[in-house]
Amino acid sequence: MTTTTADLPVVVIGAGPVGLAAAAHLVERGITPLILESGPVPASAVRDWSHVRLFSTWGELTDPAAEKLLAPTGWTRPDAAAYPSGGDWAEQYLEPLAVALGDRLRLGTTVTGVSRTGRDRIVDADRESQPFVVHLTTADGSEERVFARAVIDASGTWTTPSPAGASGLAALGERAAGDRITYRVPDLDDPAVRARYAGRRIAVIGSGASAFTALAVLAALAKDEPGTHAVWILRRGISGSTFGGGQADQLPARGALGLAAKAAVDQGHADAVTGFRTEAVERADDGRIVLVAEDGRRLDPVDEVIVLTGFRPDLSFLSEVRLGLDERLQAPTELAPLIDPNQHSCGTVYPHGHRELSHPETGVYLVGMKSYGRAPTFLAMTGYEQVRSVAAAIAGDLEAADRVELTLPETGVCGGAGLFDAPAAESEGGGCCAAPEPALVQLGAGAVAADETPAGGCCGS
Repeated sequence: MTTTTADLPVVVIGAGPVGLAAAAHLVERGITPLILESGPVPASAVRDWSHVRLFSTWGELTDPAAEKLLAPTGWTRPDAAAYPSGGDWAEQYLEPLAVALGDRLRLGTTVTGVSRTGRDRIVDADRESQPFVVHLTTADGSEERVFARAVIDASGTWTTPSPAGASGLAALGERAAGDRITYRVPDLDDPAVRARYAGRRIAVIGSGASAFTALAVLAALAKDEPGTHAVWILRRGISGSTFGGGQADQLPARGALGLAAKAAVDQGHADAVTGFRTEAVERADDGRIVLVAEDGRRLDPVDEVIVLTGFRPDLSFLSEVRLGLDERLQAPTELAPLIDPNQHSCGTVYPHGHRELSHPETGVYLVGMKSYGRAPTFLAMTGYEQVRSVAAAIAGDLEAADRVELTLPETGVCGGAGLFDAPAAESEGGGCCAAPEPALVQLGAGAVAADETPAGGCCGS
């Protein structure tokens, strides 16, 4: 029997929320997915921030096609109004979904290259009729290749955080000081992590939701551990929107993050340093860290640095396929104007699908966080709509692929400053990839006016 390109599977790179949803939509359309996950378990990246509470509810975190796939297994959907942690999301939804997908998922498998069979990126002749070839490395170090009719890259950006350096490059000395720098929101329920920060002076670099989260958890630590103090470093100034867009945020848990960060400053648990663009990371005589700005300012030494300046896509394994990417955001060319923080720090990201995600190389799609390149504020339900459309396009159902089946919050790319009352704060929290359990806090006076307003963001800078 002759095998044609149409008989081959669609390779899905990454077994996170959007990758697993993509596989579910392909299965629903009778197309075989092959999911390649580099981690040892499904949703490995989500599990890395299992301690963090999302600012989306369960009702916004499950995909319809995935729910259909789960239904015969006896899976019960969690309370749609509740806010899960990353660990809850992984254990109660993503793990069961991975199990339902069965042998369509391969773990411990790292994609090292994608190309057209027998065609590097230069060759035009007969290109689109050739299947994709995907090179991979398995957990034992062996190399393989698989062939595919299409490739959906849902590998995300978690493994490539942006550096402290304001130029987009690592600051001078940043790598050498790696023993005192982390690029993740700390899990203070871990005794070893708690001991690392308790009673210490900690710099937090960033102005998005992840930075808000870090300030909030460090402020909570300061109440129990005297001497704990944060230095919040912003590349821009503080303005009325630094802490979010007020109660206009339709994701109130996300909005509460801004208030939690403001409370950390107002209550004296953090000092804000504005207009500081980090150029160098130096060692003090006692081994602590001194941050140096481009304008020559030097901060007092800190014990630890938490860098939360966003993420960027790893495009290295896609070098042999022809991608159409925005020169600034590294997002698909048609999508970039919808999400560009240079154009809007607060506004709607319109639902979008295969047309905005297409590339000159037909059959390759970057979806999920990967599709946003360096832009912040990605929502899971945006990714679910993306892969619904992409799966329909791969199946040849362009009518369904072009149809919009999602309504996003009007503040789709806003930061926010919504409020929770105290009882709700005990069970509800927020964070796209980072959030505390916010309590009601009082707004202080005295925000300093600034000429620049930082872009809001899920894990943005």
